[in-house]
Amino acid sequence: MREFIVEADGGSRGNPGPAGYGCVVLDAATGQTLVETYEYLGVVTNNVAEYRGLLAGLRAAHDLDPSARVHVRMDSKLVVEQMSGRWKIKHPDMKPLALEAGRVFPPGRVTYEWIPRERNKHADRLANEAMDTESSASSVRKLSAAAEKPSAAAEKPSAAAGKPSAAAGNLSAADAEADVRAAKAVASPGWAPADMGAPATFVLLRHGETPLTPQKRFSGSGGTDPSLSEVGREQAERAAAALAGRGTIQHILASPLARTRQTAAAVADRLGIEVIVEDGLIETDFGAWEGLTFGEVRERYPEDLTTWLSDPEAEPTGGGESFAATATRIAATRDKLVAAYAGRTVLLVTHVTPIKTFVRLALGAPPESLFRMELSAASMSVVAYYADGNASVRLLNDTSHLRP
Repeated sequence: MREFIVEADGGSRGNPGPAGYGCVVLDAATGQTLVETYEYLGVVTNNVAEYRGLLAGLRAAHDLDPSARVHVRMDSKLVVEQMSGRWKIKHPDMKPLALEAGRVFPPGRVTYEWIPRERNKHADRLANEAMDTESSASSVRKLSAAAEKPSAAAEKPSAAAGKPSAAAGNLSAADAEADVRAAKAVASPGWAPADMGAPATFVLLRHGETPLTPQKRFSGSGGTDPSLSEVGREQAERAAAALAGRGTIQHILASPLARTRQTAAAVADRLGIEVIVEDGLIETDFGAWEGLTFGEVRERYPEDLTTWLSDPEAEPTGGGESFAATATRIAATRDKLVAAYAGRTVLLVTHVTPIKTFVRLALGAPPESLFRMELSAASMSVVAYYADGNASVRLLNDTSHLRP
């Protein structure tokens, strides 16, 4: 069975605005480019253009060999996650596009992978070429003898609205028009909700173990600033290998403390990304409790501990940081980073309390929920933030990468 790689991209200058897509079909065995295609779409949104690029790529692959397997690579996290079935399609006008794409090949014959924008340069160049034309013309170039007989869709230019061929996948004309109707609906002011685009996605990695971690001692920002233990360094390397395998991290930020910077450095070495120190990610200051176990604190400061457990405004003995103060700091850090990294996937290497606070705030949960979350050393959690202010908790305390 033949295998193809489809790389697709789409863009809109204005969102909605003048838009176009580009896509490439490659032979998976040789890497040879078989087909290039691009098309100007008129005024639509980024997401519609991305989906139209996907559709064109799948149809071009289907024209080459309807029995083939296809691996799609795109830098649109939205399209990849929706087509993989991991994200729900909430926008009513995206559903016809996803349905149309799912019909080109039988279920199970198409897989999806997100790739960084810099690895999608070929399709991106074609998409920009399409937008530069701002005309009704489309281009389909078959570049290899392996791509023998052009289909009717390849020979006949599409209309200005982006009318697709109904030949691919034996689709009806009505089905083939579904994505065009969606494009018009999304581009019509006042008809559909605003397109929120790709979220800012924060992968929250807790640092690896220090000598204090297995002893369950308070270890905040006011203590001895311990380094990773041998176990912690191994955990950091395992986390780094897992993140490198996923290939989705675009930026790395870390708390200024030694254990987080060391954990972040392990990931940065694998990915070739510079670590940025972010003071807002530092752990809570536990005051006089630093270095003590919970039992020791209960024995020495019973009244202070009882108050601290019941009142988010209460500070640890000796002028530490309250949970309320930590939440204010984390909320401000979150807002700053969401604005700076909209549409990007960012690794935040930080500590127990900040990570739990990110999750608590995303869920709108009460402060006491901090005591009901388990967060292991070198665990990963994920929260995504959308342009309308909504957040989605996608993962909590994942330690699967630490297993042998």
